[in-house]
Amino acid sequence: MTLAPGLQARLLIMVEREDTAAKVGSGDVPVLATPRLLALAEQATVQAVAGALDAGQTSVGTRVHLEHLGASPVGTHVEITAELTGVDGRRLTFAFTARHRESVAATGTIERVVVDRERFLARLAR
Repeated sequence: MTLAPGLQARLLIMVEREDTAAKVGSGDVPVLATPRLLALAEQATVQAVAGALDAGQTSVGTRVHLEHLGASPVGTHVEITAELTGVDGRRLTFAFTARHRESVAATGTIERVVVDRERFLARLAR
């Protein structure tokens, strides 16, 4: 498989207490926390390209734009979809959407860069 626009992934979660703003410390209400939503969106981007990367490659996040448009309380099912919309050398651009109860809960873009896993980790050890 080749890295090309159109690669997609979809996650479906039910908001649990551990996912809430009150639990992760980003607020004090029992709704899906923005940091948790971002982590799920990033997870979807990773899954979207997992089968298209060469052996030894991975991608790392470099930029995020997120608009959290609606609250998702505990027990709500949320679907997060991510699609690869652009490839510029090693730079990958994704669009993502989170939906709940027939409405959009969040939208945004995530940029990731393809790296050689071993070289990336070796630089951290210096």
